[in-house]
Amino acid sequence: MTETAKPLVAVIGAGGMGRGWATLAVSRGWRVTLFDPSANVFDDARAEVITRVRRLQQRGMVPAETVEAGLAAFSNGRSLLRTVTDADWVIETGPEDLGQRQRLLEQVEQVCRLAAIITSSSLRYHASALCARLRRPERLLCVNPWSPLEYMPVVEVIPGPLTAPECVAAVRFWLQRLDHHPIVLHAEVPGNVSGRVAAAVWRECIDLVLDGVISVRDLDRVVSNGPAVAWAAVGPHQRLVLAAGLRDLTVALGAQLGTYEGWWQALSQRTSLDREELYRLARALENAYPGEADAVREERDRRLAALIDLRKSPP
Repeated sequence: MTETAKPLVAVIGAGGMGRGWATLAVSRGWRVTLFDPSANVFDDARAEVITRVRRLQQRGMVPAETVEAGLAAFSNGRSLLRTVTDADWVIETGPEDLGQRQRLLEQVEQVCRLAAIITSSSLRYHASALCARLRRPERLLCVNPWSPLEYMPVVEVIPGPLTAPECVAAVRFWLQRLDHHPIVLHAEVPGNVSGRVAAAVWRECIDLVLDGVISVRDLDRVVSNGPAVAWAAVGPHQRLVLAAGLRDLTVALGAQLGTYEGWWQALSQRTSLDREELYRLARALENAYPGEADAVREERDRRLAALIDLRKSPP
């Protein structure tokens, strides 16, 4: 395989993440083989992938001939051996259970090519833990995108302590060819970067709703039309640089901190929700969007497609 060749992709797991990876690679005309231990899952997964790929085509995000090539090459692996035996890039998206994932990765390593690169899209575990049963841990790294994967361009690439640099470079190259922006993290941390930021924001959102400060629907409007719009244009530190203008950055930063430090004292410190809080939050969400999930999803995807069109340059 050369760097200019399209890698043969094997996706292990036909859940939400696996379907997202399949959608992205198929839409770019790559040959994708999808496998799930539950044999009856593939037909539903294939139908969803085709629908999502066609929507990308309809929105002008991928050319028709590329889509047709990808769909023609999209296949059911039927067994782990048949799925990964020729693959250049094996994407594992198994259940969030450490023991199961370690055993699955061990099985993958036993039947894949020596030169194959294995990435795990785990939200909970990192390569340092996932590689425990592997003979070639240098071929493994974690790659975590946001959903829906075909619209969200940033992908966090998290090497383990034993990951070979050339594997990181190859995965970065492939992600760029998929029109995504790989961001390599320098350390393994719980939640990675985007997950930690999202968790912090969501905790505040939960507090504001449960404390009766604002309704769920209005809070979503505030976030999506306020901070989210600003962050879509520039990152939080870029905003500070712009706000500083011609002033000394240390002085400008100190002024900002003078305000934010006061707010930090009032931020949520909760680390969990009790049963009553969970029930209240669930009812608030149900009341905010009764039967609107499909319409909200369609509008979200339309907006994401428009944002991608506006933001062609890497972050």
